[in-house]
Formats: sequence, C-alpha cells, structure tokens
Amino acid sequence: MSGSAATPLHSWGLSPKEAIALQKALAGAVIRSDRFGPGGRRAIERVAGVDAAFADDGRIIRAAAVMLDYPGLSRTDEVLIERPTTFPYVPGLLSFREVPALLEALGQLPAVPDLILCDGHGYAHPRRFGLACHLGLWLDTPTIGVAKSRLTGSHDEPGPSKGDVAWLLAGKGERPHERLGAVLRTREWVKPVYVSVGHRVSLRTAVALTLACATRYRLPEPTRLADKLSKAHKAKT
Repeated sequence: MSGSAATPLHSWGLSPKEAIALQKALAGAVIRSDRFGPGGRRAIERVAGVDAAFADDGRIIRAAAVMLDYPGLSRTDEVLIERPTTFPYVPGLLSFREVPALLEALGQLPAVPDLILCDGHGYAHPRRFGLACHLGLWLDTPTIGVAKSRLTGSHDEPGPSKGDVAWLLAGKGERPHERLGAVLRTREWVKPVYVSVGHRVSLRTAVALTLACATRYRLPEPTRLADKLSKAHKAKT
C-alpha cells in the first residue's frame, strides 16, 4: 500500500507444523477492541475487500484487493495479481496459503485502507488466528473476517430479518460460552455469514460495519467485489 511499510512478522518458508505453532504464538497479539487509525481515533473513509481464488489445480493463486470509499461504497481502485502457490492446502492454515499474495495485492493500492474486510475467518478459528487476524496483525490495520461457512464453534439460527444475529460460541472443552464471532443475516431469509474479529476491531463493531457494507447482496460489498475480481480472466503479472 502506498506509504505503508509493514514490518514482517515472520518468514513464510514454514512447514505446516511450524505454521500451527506460529498461529498459537501470535494469537495473543490480536487486539479485539476498536482502534482505528493513529491513536484509535481516525474515522473510516476507505475500506478494502480482499479475496483469493486458485487456478491450474491450485498451483496458481489469484489475489484481489478492491478499495471503496466509506460510507458511500463506491469502488475507487482494484488490483488483481497471479502468483505461484507456495503453501499446500491444509485445513486451518489458509492464511499461509493466501496472505503473501494478498499482501502484494494490497501493496499495489494507491492508498492505505482504514479497514480491510477479508473473505475468511478471523478469531473464529480453532487456534483463534484465522486469515483476517494474520493479515491485520501483519499490517497493523483493522480487519474483519467475513466467511461464508462455519469453521469452528456452534450457534443457534439467527432470525430471518436483515441484521438478525446469533452468537458463534466456543465448543466443548474450550472457554464456556466464549463468543468467537457472530452469525449475521445480511439479507432477509438468505443464508447468514460468519463475522469475526480480525485485528483492532471489536466484535460488535465488526458486525455493525459488515452490515453497513452489505447493500443488496448476501456478501458485504468489499468482499463481494474482491471475490468477483479474483475469478476474472485477466491478472497483473
């Protein structure tokens, strides 16, 4: 991102076993309260959505980043890149497969977003360190995970109306009744999405911002556009 200089957290040349250990080590650094901008006081004016897709039987990753103004949600910039995939598919380690390419795509945006919405989980992860946490901590930028399906935990069904919420709770053997995320209805009678904290955002604010970014579709506009772009036919090399 123009003007940003994130300090690397770690090397990407890790085995799955090393990656799991790293997730456990970094999970405690995630900030689950609202801290937007320097000193936590800046208003949100730019929001980005990121997503990745794969081609050539998973050997190629296509990473997309889309910037929108906020709260108007007009698209202002977009980046799509293709790179060789460097990490295998391992359940629970999606961030090690996708984040390096997403960082590259975000780095080509002309400005730094105030908030990033990720197509994936954040705190709602078996080791409390999903893709949105990993990306947010690497960039020290507020992030939210908005996933299409559940990875861990249990929940009741939210009500049928837009804005209805059910809490995603930790499973047996974990902290009783810990809120891992929210199951949010973004359209009436449409399948909900799974919202969780990434970094520097509280869960209640994550739900409110996701809902504010959900206009006519099930997915919030930033990740919907990133999902669409990641599946486009042309990419920057």
